[in-house]
Amino acid sequence: MTNITFTKFGLNKFILKSLKDIGYIKPSPIQKKCIPYLLLKKDVLGIAQTGSGKTAAFILPLLNNLNLSIKKTQVLILTPTRELAIQVAEAASIFAKYINGINILALYGGQSYQIQLKRLHLGVQIIIATPGRLLDHIQRKTVNLSKLNSLVIDEADEMLRMGFIEDVEKILSTIPKGYQTSLFSATMPKRIKNITKNFMFNPYEVSIKTDTKTIPDIKQTYWLIYGKKIDALMKFLETENFDAALIFVKTKISTIEIADILKQFSYNSAALNGDMNQNNREKTLEKFRKGKLDILIATDIAARGLDVDRIDLVINYDIPMDIESYIHRIGRTGRAGRQGKSLTFIEYREKRLLKNIERRIKCSINEILLPNSKILCQKRLEKFIIKIKEEENSINNIDLIQYKNIISTLILKSDINQEKLIAILLKLSQNKRPLILPPDPIHNFKKQFNKKLNFIKNKYTKKYRKIKNYMNIYRINIGKKDKVEIRHIVGAIINECKINSNDIGNIKLFADYSTIELSSIIKKNIMNFSKKIKILNKSINFESIFKFKKSHKNLNFKFKKKKFIKKYLR
Repeated sequence: MTNITFTKFGLNKFILKSLKDIGYIKPSPIQKKCIPYLLLKKDVLGIAQTGSGKTAAFILPLLNNLNLSIKKTQVLILTPTRELAIQVAEAASIFAKYINGINILALYGGQSYQIQLKRLHLGVQIIIATPGRLLDHIQRKTVNLSKLNSLVIDEADEMLRMGFIEDVEKILSTIPKGYQTSLFSATMPKRIKNITKNFMFNPYEVSIKTDTKTIPDIKQTYWLIYGKKIDALMKFLETENFDAALIFVKTKISTIEIADILKQFSYNSAALNGDMNQNNREKTLEKFRKGKLDILIATDIAARGLDVDRIDLVINYDIPMDIESYIHRIGRTGRAGRQGKSLTFIEYREKRLLKNIERRIKCSINEILLPNSKILCQKRLEKFIIKIKEEENSINNIDLIQYKNIISTLILKSDINQEKLIAILLKLSQNKRPLILPPDPIHNFKKQFNKKLNFIKNKYTKKYRKIKNYMNIYRINIGKKDKVEIRHIVGAIINECKINSNDIGNIKLFADYSTIELSSIIKKNIMNFSKKIKILNKSINFESIFKFKKSHKNLNFKFKKKKFIKKYLR
């Protein structure tokens, strides 16, 4: 079983073609164990961390077993957050791109009901949903699960932690019996175990241990994406010192597109993908080994077996779909006793995967900021000075006399002084990399938060240096009389405001209203999305009842120093 490939499972040719495109050849441990049983339509209970490859483990066999002539929902996948629902839907679409007549839909809070109803009306075979939004559709009778063949509960322990397990149990009780059930969870609390007993039939249990991998001497970092990724890539390449860089992307087309853009900016780069014939591949790799190429843009499949000692920077332009691929990618650097560097571009919804990677490899992956204009200008000036020194050694006396004559002619004919002429010539020589750049736009939320944090740290003793956040308290217009529960509030805010559960503090329920503590750094999200939030079909208003004051005198007026720090700066 060690050398097994996806072709051995009996998956149809359309799925195998999509797997080949994205470089999937050998299945991960959880895929090896789950796929054969799910293909046989048996129940599966999987205990595995995010990033173990479990998404492909359940998506691939369920896609294979679909009856495309039936335009009703045959597969239902439940996820705790809309970010994960979108992520699973995207993965399913990638694996199913060569299957004609398939419809896949993500149902989650925050998206218009009209958009979802329009798609449901066309007939959807696979639904990926958050529990709250799916229950709404079930109650409205806009989702038909009468033809359901397979149900997947993904990240069940996260469902329990967020208070959604009751909703999951309600959903399970409404579906006609006779469907295949798969449940995946990183841990197995008693409540989750009860679900497996009550709603699963003799499940095949799969437990994947998170073995610690030996990581070479690699400095690992990540950048949280905002703006255009390609622009960010150019900035990082300009400011990083590297001998050779390997950039990983998901698709073969991306390798060519990025290589072409880098060439336009005079980077010595090339694409490496599965469409290249063996001769071209070997020539490209030979140039890379000998230093005639500095940057390779590759897919996972093209980089298999790549062993080049001079690689000292790996960039995950697209985050890999599992932890094994991440370890394989960054393992291309840090060879022959040298220190390597890795940089991963991640979207907000991918932070959970990043945390699981950290846990698996027992190593911190630190966030870095995009290089600013000041750093770029400094780096460009340093490189420009090196070029001037190189030219100084190559220019001879005859050339020097001729260039002096040209300068004299330019001064005379343009009626301009020598100092201004030098500045103009310098500007013209810069092409696409000017030495003077406009100031960066200010990203207010981070800058203002850091200023406030520094003020607190400096004012209120070294004891609280580890403080990273504080909470604002809001009053919302729903309470016990409305039969609201804490899980309803948590679910609505997480799904509507694009935040995670760590940004939510204490919630207290009163008769006519409730109070909630929310991280101050998400204030902008709350203001932007609060008008859309509905809990139990009631529109919610957020009224701030505690606001951080700039003046420390105002703080001391309302709170004692120690009490304030203890209560609001935990």
